[in-house]
Amino acid sequence: MSEHRGIFSSRMGFILTAAGSAVGLGNIWRFPYLAGENGGAAFLFIYLICVFTLCVPVMIGEIAIGRRAGTDAYGSYKKLGGGKWGYLGLFGIAVGIFILSYYNVVAGWAFGYFLEISFGNLLNHQNFGAFFGEYVTNSGTILLFSLGFMVMTAVIVGQGIAAGIEAANKIMMPALYVILIALIIYSLTLPNAMEGLKFYLVPDVGKINTQTIFDGLRQAFFSLSLGMGTLMTYGSYMRKDQNIISSAATISIADTSVAFLAGLMIFPLVFSEGVEPTQGPPLVFIVLPQIFHSMGPILGRFIGGSFFLLLCFAALTSTISLLEVPVAYLVDQKKFSRKRVSWGVALLIFAIGLLSMLSMGQVDFLTKLSFYQDRDFLTFVSDMCDISLTVGGTMMCLFIRYRWKIHNMDEEVALGANGYLQSATRKYLDVTISWICPILLGIMSILIILDKFIGLKVLFGWG
Repeated sequence: MSEHRGIFSSRMGFILTAAGSAVGLGNIWRFPYLAGENGGAAFLFIYLICVFTLCVPVMIGEIAIGRRAGTDAYGSYKKLGGGKWGYLGLFGIAVGIFILSYYNVVAGWAFGYFLEISFGNLLNHQNFGAFFGEYVTNSGTILLFSLGFMVMTAVIVGQGIAAGIEAANKIMMPALYVILIALIIYSLTLPNAMEGLKFYLVPDVGKINTQTIFDGLRQAFFSLSLGMGTLMTYGSYMRKDQNIISSAATISIADTSVAFLAGLMIFPLVFSEGVEPTQGPPLVFIVLPQIFHSMGPILGRFIGGSFFLLLCFAALTSTISLLEVPVAYLVDQKKFSRKRVSWGVALLIFAIGLLSMLSMGQVDFLTKLSFYQDRDFLTFVSDMCDISLTVGGTMMCLFIRYRWKIHNMDEEVALGANGYLQSATRKYLDVTISWICPILLGIMSILIILDKFIGLKVLFGWG
């Protein structure tokens, strides 16, 4: 591994950075509304199964590929598999670019809400649904906030691994936990909070169906940044004496804990106001501001401002990792200057994101896509990326099984993991990555495509 690429200064630096990649809007914005739509504890149960039985093995495989090759996602597949396999790396890089293009728009919403609520403007309103509708169609405002967010991301990525990305995550990840725990403590003191906990923590098996499983798997892959080369890229900066298995487990626990804690914070808040938890995507931007408004001008501004600051920290840790993937490719393969290419790629992705930004009602053909059941462009890109992540994960498992070979992965994982080659963990990973993950992920990819593009739902449930 060439030293000029940079390297994580410590195992903790790698874990915090990789966890920062995983922890993001998916944990605090998307996880709670998906849990609300899918029965609370029933969704949590399925999500945890997906994370620890399917996603952790995929994460271990992805990190192992990156560390063995010591280069970006494209270079890793090309180096270990041959020329044509490099296209799989390019596929993952492209997916990450499109995720960041719309992700940055939503991050801009969060950044704007943080400023609006901190200065007291947001809580002066009565109809928060109307406010959100007007807000996301205000192109100038969203343009400014999204651009500001992308600039912050480019500045950090341009500084490199240790001085930029690792240093930023060492500050933001602990701060994120502190704010989240403080908000949970407050949330649990509210009237009717126990009803929220019951909804969130007591499973109703009858609410588990195909949609719950779809959403649980999609959320797990999206949240853990799998299938697009992020962890492969970070793995390439990882020292050989670091334990990949324990690192992957710690990253998954950190990511899952933030999602779990976000639910502990949000559902008691929602039930304390008698609001239905099945509000969907508007939960964070419409329902929660309504709750903050009911707290009064001082407490509402403080609690609401803290929440949206938390959301901004979570978003920034993820936008950093999403930008790092194409930047690493251009630095490693094309030998461009990191600082220059960080700004160039950031501006390109920001420009692509204008399509999502303008699909909230400003441009008719972007707001209602005739080929996608009249849904908006942001939803289309989001769904396409979800599908692509599971496809990317499937292809990565097949790459390990048939091209790189499973014994080579085992040899890389064994570095820093004494006794791994003789352990039951090895047997589990070998079977999971060779057979279980590609089969299940492949089936899920097909079923999600049938659902999203043809409208064919294959439904089953219990109870």
